Amino acid sequence: MSGFLLLGFSAKPQQEVFYASVFLVLYVLALAGNMLIITTTSLDDSLQSPMYFFLKHLSLLDLCYISVTVLRFIYNSFKHSGNISLWECIVQCFALVSCCSAEVAMLTVMSYDRYLAICLPLRYEIIMNVRTCVHGVIGVWVSGTISGAMHTAATFSIHFCGPHIIHQFFCDVPQLLRLSCSSEFMSEVDVTLFTAFLSFLCFLFIGFSYVQIFSSVLRMPSAEGRAKAFSTCLPHLAVVVLFLSTSTFEYFKPHSDSPTALDMLLTIIYTVVPPTLNPAIYSLRNKALKLALKKIFQRRKEALNSIHSLLGDKFNI
Repeated sequence: MSGFLLLGFSAKPQQEVFYASVFLVLYVLALAGNMLIITTTSLDDSLQSPMYFFLKHLSLLDLCYISVTVLRFIYNSFKHSGNISLWECIVQCFALVSCCSAEVAMLTVMSYDRYLAICLPLRYEIIMNVRTCVHGVIGVWVSGTISGAMHTAATFSIHFCGPHIIHQFFCDVPQLLRLSCSSEFMSEVDVTLFTAFLSFLCFLFIGFSYVQIFSSVLRMPSAEGRAKAFSTCLPHLAVVVLFLSTSTFEYFKPHSDSPTALDMLLTIIYTVVPPTLNPAIYSLRNKALKLALKKIFQRRKEALNSIHSLLGDKFNI
């Protein structure tokens, strides 16, 4: 077997190039937004807390997540070819599932961080120390890698029959299972159910954390304290709902032989939209992050003015 054919969004090359151009714009936005958060949380001394440490790694995950699918689609579209080799498909499947699983784990760790900060503020610095943060991030990446390896091994251990055509713009696991010759795909179904169970436990943990968080916030006597707590929690909750709801629905809904526009839209929502919107969601209500971003742009402006002034003095501009 030499590989697969990714059908993408349209059989017409002109339309496919248009979709690729739209994806390129979204990718640039995601790249700029997430790199800005990574840079800001790394350079600004006021953002050296566990919340921003986890946010930095979430942005790094988002960059990997969107790069896995979008870059290949853009390349194929401008090349007017949907071919992808077997090994490229294996790598893409592994990277996609790893990033997706790691994202769920990271969102769970971030909810635990918010729970400790708001519900147990006196013990927060003791529990959420540097060692705990590092171990949490390592656990996120390790769990994602293990999940990716399990799904990839189970998916590509089956035999594929018929035309190796994938009705998607990337190597999607549900679409690959449709190409199975027989019931060999049951091993992948077992892995999917296992990871779905773990994801459900993460969702329950996140839900429990936010029930406790909102109970504590509503008991705060200070309106300013409540507003500050909501400003740090609501963006994270919005990201959790957007990512988990769309990805769960996409993976467990029935898949037809000819995907509809709704199928493609849902795929875009859970693979492209979260990495693109996450920087904006976290920045809009976070005053500390907006202030840090303003400082960075102000320093950059001052540096450019200094360079321009030096060049003007030297060349009498």
